[in-house]
Amino acid sequence: MERIRKHIIFHGFVQGVGFRYRMYYTARANGVSGWVRNLYDGTVEAELEGTESAVDMTVMQIENARFIHIESMDIRNVPIHNDHDFEII
Repeated sequence: MERIRKHIIFHGFVQGVGFRYRMYYTARANGVSGWVRNLYDGTVEAELEGTESAVDMTVMQIENARFIHIESMDIRNVPIHNDHDFEII
């Protein structure tokens, strides 16, 4: 299956609610690689790489997670990096 990579900025109530750790465990469970980090403006930035269905499932599971309230997402496709792990940076 073809791999894709998406760069996403999450807006809303996304810091101080365990977002990065939830993303870490969800991405790994879905076989998605990449990274996630907090930004100084209160948003969270991530890059997710895997099959389109795995990346979409990861985002959907984060959207439905308790305590996290995503108001909007800025999503763009970026070149794949062939990462093999997911990390919090």
